[in-house]
Amino acid sequence: MAKFQGFFQKGRIYPSHLKKGLKKRQLQMIALGGCVGSGLLVASGLALKNGPGSLLIAWAIVSSFLYCTMQSLAELSSVYPVSGSFATYATRFIDASWGFAMGWNYALFWVIVLPLELVASSMTINFWHSSINSVVWVAVFYVVIVVLNLCGNRGFGETEFVASVIKLLGIVGFNILAVVLICGGGDEGYIGGKYWHSPGAFTTGFKGVISVLITATYSLAGTELIGLTSAESEGNPRVVLPKAIKQVFWRIIIFYMLTLTLIGFLVPANSDQLIGSSSGASNSPFVIAIRNGGIKVLPSIFNVVVLVALLSIGNSAIYGFSRTVLALSEQGLAPKFLGYVDRNGRPLMGILVAAIIGLLAFVSASPVQSEVFAWLVSLSGLSTLFTWGSINACHIRFRAAMSAQGRSLDELPYVSNTGLWGSYYGLFMNVLVLGFQFWLSLFPLGGRPNAKDFFESYLGSICVLAFYVCHKIYSRNLKFLVKVDDIEIDTGRRNVDVEMLKQEIMEEKEQTEKQPLYYRIYSFWC
Repeated sequence: MAKFQGFFQKGRIYPSHLKKGLKKRQLQMIALGGCVGSGLLVASGLALKNGPGSLLIAWAIVSSFLYCTMQSLAELSSVYPVSGSFATYATRFIDASWGFAMGWNYALFWVIVLPLELVASSMTINFWHSSINSVVWVAVFYVVIVVLNLCGNRGFGETEFVASVIKLLGIVGFNILAVVLICGGGDEGYIGGKYWHSPGAFTTGFKGVISVLITATYSLAGTELIGLTSAESEGNPRVVLPKAIKQVFWRIIIFYMLTLTLIGFLVPANSDQLIGSSSGASNSPFVIAIRNGGIKVLPSIFNVVVLVALLSIGNSAIYGFSRTVLALSEQGLAPKFLGYVDRNGRPLMGILVAAIIGLLAFVSASPVQSEVFAWLVSLSGLSTLFTWGSINACHIRFRAAMSAQGRSLDELPYVSNTGLWGSYYGLFMNVLVLGFQFWLSLFPLGGRPNAKDFFESYLGSICVLAFYVCHKIYSRNLKFLVKVDDIEIDTGRRNVDVEMLKQEIMEEKEQTEKQPLYYRIYSFWC
């Protein structure tokens, strides 16, 4: 094994040993369609029970601060294209203990997602009333996903590219069909807005809207995965990554806001078909809408899209876990063996550990599977909110260091469209949603307060706090923030010649200003 030095040594960031093999088209499709999975395609059905109005308001709120978060990430990752970016930035700009907590929080999220998606994929097969035991499908999907990750970042990139194309075509095709069905092209005749009037836009009131915020966050989780690819980008990260991250805006508009609006017209909030397991494809509001329209073949076709989406998330899970623990190991925040990268640029030890933990998927053969998976989900249920909040906090601290050290934003490869205020808004909203979730954990919707429901809903935050406190005690570091004057701005930058970078950016701006208005608008959003 190669001997790896710590990623941070005396405040320095060292280059990763990962191979740069991810192409521009792969990064753009990962940003556009990657991690679109059961959150949108299946769990949105349970959220719809709170009414289509609750659905749209919650997703719009979460999407607004997600966009700000991704802009913050675009600025940071273009300056510092490093592996495990979230934990690395947290250690550098906030505190080593917070970096430890965020890194392991994110790693825990992905390693638990893997068995959950494997089981959900096997259950999706049962849509066709398969006589084969679901455990067999778990085994098949498990082997496929592990082998794909052993093909390196090119295997991951190509798989995500193809999966994203399938998801994009499936959802765009559904949206076209949905318009036809709403206008009367199905067995139900003209639908229009009747389901907004009865059973109504808001069936569970304010508390219902708050509960949907958590579902919306879950459905958008993984969007930040594009930040982990910065160290493996084949092109120039200062150009490729921000451009890819801009695609998130279109994902929000096309995949979520437009699609969920149409779903709200097609499926009533009180539909009996929405009640049941959130992992079953038959509970997908997409499948329900197509089936209610009287179309015989399309439910099976869309079920293939659901299956591809679930397997895609499982593929991303191993990638996300292996790169995160690699970064933690390189920082000295995880066992050294997790930092091993072979000559082909594969973090084999991280992949191996993810594969071993992925064997939990075979618990699906146990009669207590639902209880086991409920507690697994609770371990990482709030992971996304902590990750997004931390990204915004890191951007705020980075800008504070730039200001304190008299540095200009002109030397940045990419400047966030939402600026510093966007990061403050993103941080505030993540904290606010965490507070709302605490309230719902204590007083669940339609139920009475009890300890089991509370810990199943809020155990993730307790895990983050435990990681943070334990590292503080172990490191004996009582400082809560790195001083802005002590933050090194230049160490670890991709572009070391600041003056040349400024000249390149100025020339690019001048070139863009010469273009027609439509091109300037396009370049801003795309």
